[in-house]
Amino acid sequence: MRIRATVAAVSGALALSAFVVPAAHAADVPGAASLARTVQPNTAKSPTDVTHGDTKISNVVVNGGKGVVFGTTTKKTFTVTFTASDNSGIKMALAILYHGANIEDSDNGAVPNENGGAKASCTAVSSTTANCKETFTIQANQQLLNAHAGTWKVWAIAQGKDADYVQKENVKSFYVQRASKLTVNAAPEPVKKGRTITVTGALTRADWQTGRYTGYVGQPVKLQFKKKGASAYTTVKTIKTTTGGALKTTVTASVDGTFRYSFAGTSTTPAVNATGDYVDVQ
Repeated sequence: MRIRATVAAVSGALALSAFVVPAAHAADVPGAASLARTVQPNTAKSPTDVTHGDTKISNVVVNGGKGVVFGTTTKKTFTVTFTASDNSGIKMALAILYHGANIEDSDNGAVPNENGGAKASCTAVSSTTANCKETFTIQANQQLLNAHAGTWKVWAIAQGKDADYVQKENVKSFYVQRASKLTVNAAPEPVKKGRTITVTGALTRADWQTGRYTGYVGQPVKLQFKKKGASAYTTVKTIKTTTGGALKTTVTASVDGTFRYSFAGTSTTPAVNATGDYVDVQ
């Protein structure tokens, strides 16, 4: 289940002596041990950013700026784009995705791009600047544990034509999330004005380890109502999910309209709205 590919997978990108890999992975990369020794500040267990010269990495965007959401068996391909610059022009750049405190202590290895960790595809837009792009593919039920949901990071490195370079432990953070579902049912239908309406539902999310959707317990969810003819929902109250992600509350029937539950999302689970349930009040 764990992603076993590590920074060692970028061996094809390590042709330049200025390029380094975290020391803990150097032994796995042919010829990388000597490369890792070329930059002493990067020999610590928790590597820090390393800069030599004027090379810079900026404008990093993962998956178009959206969280990467996986269902129980989702296989998703997405891109990472960034800008690399150096006064001599850019010779090479590379990004790797990981989850954990730092890339050395990543709890699921590191994810190389679809080219097995080969350098990013970079297109010069001027004599000093290039726009770079990499494509990544992850399959939930093969490469993700539930514990891997949440904040991920982008480790990146770029080198100028003059051998200046920059290495960043985290040039961008993004979310890898467990897909969510939300239901609602307002009853009885129809209902007499002034009577009680019971609104039930459930908030569930993908369980990458069991292959099912399971309840998301203890989460605040808004009950919202849209009056017949209105264009927007308003919040009636906020309740929390219970066992199995269940939701249940009551309201007094007043006018015709549609009820729904709305979940704002967390770092591990995306926001979701239930499909509204219309109630005819007589």
